[in-house]
Amino acid sequence: MKEFKKFISKGNVIDMAVGLIMATYFGAIVKSLVNDILMPPIGKLLGGVDFAELKYVIQAEVAETAEGLGDGSAEVAITYGAFINTIITFLIVAFAIFMVVKMYNRMKDKVIKKEEEAPSAPPAPTKEEVLLTEIRDLLKKQ
Repeated sequence: MKEFKKFISKGNVIDMAVGLIMATYFGAIVKSLVNDILMPPIGKLLGGVDFAELKYVIQAEVAETAEGLGDGSAEVAITYGAFINTIITFLIVAFAIFMVVKMYNRMKDKVIKKEEEAPSAPPAPTKEEVLLTEIRDLLKKQ
């Protein structure tokens, strides 16, 4: 139990949880972007096609009538339009994450360059150098 408490109290676990929550809502925003903003104009350009409605019907819905005819079975269909929407959503998310990682790497490279460019303090003299300096100073005094 102590080991679990130590693990859960680490900052990385909290950071990961925040990242997962943010990713969930980021995904919802991108899904809305694709379904509500991008797909309607693309569908219009393709002759009024709504990708979400594209499907291949294997078995049509059979509604039960007032006379008791029909079995009330639901439609069986392959909804490839929803699949197309999902692919477009994935591509947008992948591109957005690529851009974030690219910006992060640029920032990281700039920080590393600044650290490399910053003049470092000269190393402390060794014991031999200190001793030789003292000997030199004593000889100058004579």
